[in-house]
Amino acid sequence: MPHTLASLVNHTALKLTVLAGEDRLDVPVRWAHASELTDPVPYMEGGELLLITALKLDAEDPETADRYVRRVAGAGVVGLGFAVGVNYEEAPQALVEAARRHHLPLLGVPRRTPFIAISKAVSAAVAADQYRAVTAGFEAQRELTRAALGAEGPSELLARLAAHLDGWAALYDASGAVVAAAPEWAARRAARLTEDVARLRERPAPASSVVSDTDGDDRVELQSLGTGRRARGVLAVGTGAPLGTAERYAVHSAVALLTLTTERSRALQDAEQRLGDAVLKMLLAGEPDHARAVAGRLYGGLLDAPFRVLVAEPVPADDQPSAPAAGTAPVLDALADTLESAAARTGEAVLAVPDGGRLIVLVADGGAAARSCAAFAAAAEARAADRPRTRGRTARNGTARDAEQLAVGLSAPTGPMAAAHAYRQAEQALSVARRRGRALVEHEDVAAGSVLPLLADDAVRAFADGLLRALREHDATGRGDLVASLRAWLARHGQWDAAAADLGVHRHTLRYRMRRVEEILGRSLDDPDVRMELWLALKATSAQPGE
Repeated sequence: MPHTLASLVNHTALKLTVLAGEDRLDVPVRWAHASELTDPVPYMEGGELLLITALKLDAEDPETADRYVRRVAGAGVVGLGFAVGVNYEEAPQALVEAARRHHLPLLGVPRRTPFIAISKAVSAAVAADQYRAVTAGFEAQRELTRAALGAEGPSELLARLAAHLDGWAALYDASGAVVAAAPEWAARRAARLTEDVARLRERPAPASSVVSDTDGDDRVELQSLGTGRRARGVLAVGTGAPLGTAERYAVHSAVALLTLTTERSRALQDAEQRLGDAVLKMLLAGEPDHARAVAGRLYGGLLDAPFRVLVAEPVPADDQPSAPAAGTAPVLDALADTLESAAARTGEAVLAVPDGGRLIVLVADGGAAARSCAAFAAAAEARAADRPRTRGRTARNGTARDAEQLAVGLSAPTGPMAAAHAYRQAEQALSVARRRGRALVEHEDVAAGSVLPLLADDAVRAFADGLLRALREHDATGRGDLVASLRAWLARHGQWDAAAADLGVHRHTLRYRMRRVEEILGRSLDDPDVRMELWLALKATSAQPGE
């Protein structure tokens, strides 16, 4: 425990007496310093026992004594040690009253006790306290190391850390989710800090911050885990008071150990990335047997069950620049972290490969990673919907991930033999997601829907306009209504009587108009491809004026 004024008073060799401030002797003493300056405040740091003989101080003058005591007390000096029998036979009453008035302990130092003896006593006590703290820190480090190497891993480590701090501890994964907490009730308290954790994760590791628990009196310290550009996790510790030296050693040890358990070596990450890239290339090249052989235990389980192919791209917001060509977009980093964290919690395998500005992922069908992808996309759509109301604040207060939207295409369940086909399905779904402004589109949704929304494309409209332009120009001369006649005839599958009835004309008139259509276009309506193209062109331009 820290050295206090009471410890000095009880030191039998010093023979100190208490002249004022008897009720404030339990304050810690950081150092003992002798000074005869009339204003020593500029040289004080706070926490000192100031030793004086009043050589240059008129300690008998009430105004001078009051001004001096008020100044040093305001600077954080914890007590005055007055040398009795040197310049004054007794401590001046004015100094004693000033110390009482400003609640500053005043100790009488007998003539036979040199100031250096007091300084040595404080120094020895400070050194002993530091030694105890370091020893306790090393002991905590040993306990935490044994816990980290045990079967329970981070859970036991957090339990030991919480007991050592007399508080609580929680661990967040790379996605910001609480994965372990000690004691168990701390999980609820840790869940309230997810926004603070998210802000810390946006900063390069290592980083730390101190926050307050709004529902309690805890002082909560957050420490990021990892050595790279992105934090691999966050440690939160909650205590009732600021951390002491021994507690600080324990927290630093926990950070180092958790970093070792959550941050794989860069060489291992690179090797795993290359392995995943090779497995994916073999699957897309139609070599499932080779892919299985290379996947081994790392990805083999993923290929043994139905999986889905996921292709994701960032979609820059209207008021934000496009993602840089080099590196992965922050929103894709966040998606990869979310998928990997969800898979890790359930023991699933997930294969994520950055591909230029995109992210290609293989996830187990119906697994935790697939569900977390849907939740991540829903949150991205919610942010995008809220953006018009927060435009202007985002640039100042938003995070890098909030500055980008997301488009994800998800294939139907597949196996290694059809991985290339599933990849094309995911790309098609991704194209639809971008076109519709959706964060996630599944291939089943595309297959079950209509093709007509896909025609809302400038290139398709341009083709349709070009195909129908000659017919519109003919109709503009007032010599007939070929476009409307063509639409009615196609809608009735070439049935002359039904189409003529819809138009209110004789069937011979309709036959004449269809021959004119063929003459103007130079194409035969007997060709099913021609009929298909004309019908889609009419649909693509149906919302344009004149149609």
